Amino acid sequence: MVFCLQAPMASSVPCSSSSSASLRSRTFKTLCTINSRNSAKIPMPPVSPNDPFLSNLASAAANAPEAFLNRPTNSDTPPYLDLMGSPKLMATPAQVERSVSYNEHRPRRPPPDLPSLLLHGRIVYIGMPLVPAVTELVIAELMYLQWMDPKEPIYLYINSTGTTRDDGETVGMETEGFAIYDAMMQLKNEIHTVAVGAAIGQACLLLAAGSKGKRFMMPHAKAMIQQPRVPSSGLMPASDVLIRAKEVIINRDTLAGLVAKHTGNSVETVAKVMRRPFYMDSTRAKEFGVIDKILWRGQEKIMADAAAPEDWDKNAGIKVLDAV
Repeated sequence: MVFCLQAPMASSVPCSSSSSASLRSRTFKTLCTINSRNSAKIPMPPVSPNDPFLSNLASAAANAPEAFLNRPTNSDTPPYLDLMGSPKLMATPAQVERSVSYNEHRPRRPPPDLPSLLLHGRIVYIGMPLVPAVTELVIAELMYLQWMDPKEPIYLYINSTGTTRDDGETVGMETEGFAIYDAMMQLKNEIHTVAVGAAIGQACLLLAAGSKGKRFMMPHAKAMIQQPRVPSSGLMPASDVLIRAKEVIINRDTLAGLVAKHTGNSVETVAKVMRRPFYMDSTRAKEFGVIDKILWRGQEKIMADAAAPEDWDKNAGIKVLDAV
């Protein structure tokens, strides 16, 4: 019994180097064959029949599982991309969100801001004094609307105190209003201007600069033209204050000439009324030539028949001094 146990061991020791290598080779081939046969018979999980990529992937895995054991050598190429004859992108977030049934009233995307909604309707709204940020936005919107369609009209709604605040303090240079005016003059589109609150100073110029016959005003809106104001000089030298004063005089003359051009009045008439703030309601603005029509449904005739403030004062026996 001892001999039987030792014989195989004795016989196997001298040829351990050659026989062991052949044994390992045969064992490896046998295991690979068994694994390939067993892997081919592994049941595949159920896949959605509406997903073509998963269907092709499952079919390829069932027919040739060994193909998935060899990873691609080129890392820049996604694996198994050739399984899809015509790759398709995943569903967009909007489509995915529409497929969610637990919250059907959830918005599909963030709502746009109001200026964007108005811009979609070709409406540009000036609701602030003409500071550089407002000028930049208005000019950009005008240029964009002309680029979108140079034949459709643009509607410019104005509720602005111009380059000053309501208390008269200067907040922007007169060039802000001139910049919007020049942009309006360069556009090919018709520009319909509508005063919906106040159109003061440079804003009044923009109101009058609309296309002829397309300048409107709400019945209770106000328009006013006035001389430009000198910005705060602080501790500037006298020579610098004089330079600023000369520039304001030039801007005043330019403003008077442009208002006269669009209202049909003489430059002297406009310069005279601009000596002091010249307020106009909708009726007086129409008479002065700032607008063409009052947007009051069916009651424009009633306003036209109303007496002017001077007539009321005259009938009441009130004498108004020119100096005042």
